[in-house]
Amino acid sequence: MAAENDKPVAVITGGGRGMGAAIAREMGERGYRLALMSPSGSAEELADELGGVGLKGSAQNLADLEALVEAASSRYGRIDAVVNHTGHPPKGDLLDITDEGWALGNEMMVLNVVRMARLVTPLMLRQGKGAWVNITTFAAFEPSLKFPVSCAYRAAIGAYTKLYADRYAADNIRMNALLPGYIDSLEHKPETADAVPMKRVGTVEEIAKTTAFLLSDDAGYITGQNLRVDGGITRHV
Repeated sequence: MAAENDKPVAVITGGGRGMGAAIAREMGERGYRLALMSPSGSAEELADELGGVGLKGSAQNLADLEALVEAASSRYGRIDAVVNHTGHPPKGDLLDITDEGWALGNEMMVLNVVRMARLVTPLMLRQGKGAWVNITTFAAFEPSLKFPVSCAYRAAIGAYTKLYADRYAADNIRMNALLPGYIDSLEHKPETADAVPMKRVGTVEEIAKTTAFLLSDDAGYITGQNLRVDGGITRHV
């Protein structure tokens, strides 16, 4: 059995509820030591339950991201996996969304990934290995007017994912994006499932297991991909 100090470490933002919490539980069951953050404080509670590090903070705040990475590296001495997961940005009619709303979306969905990459990549380079998963949306490449800010910036993360993957693939650092469909982390109208070929919404556990796979050595030759986990709702092939 591996010594405690040899166990891998996963850092998860938005890790207190919903998909983030399910991912944290799954990674914990697979032997990862955890560092979790969420704005509500729920990540602190979950981290206590799972024996990890928990912080109250926002993924859109650079100081909070720095504190999370520092907490993980100080306690564990390494970071092997990062899951970038955030909430939802402002919605509204396309031209009614203010500059502030667009700027908030950029902070929440693009800069959080860019900043985490800057903070953690040097650690992964020293370790000679690392893996990332960015949680985005099934609508990243089939945009919907229901959530324009989310679609625009999560599509940008799809591009960034590929750029980062290309840059660090030879260093054995992988980055992929996971694009969830309608998941039971939110309440959905009964008719929502009718639009899904599988005729149901997905579960947070399904998202968690796919995330864990992408972070594992079983996915060691997968990088730069945007993987749709949506029950078949997107149409492009």
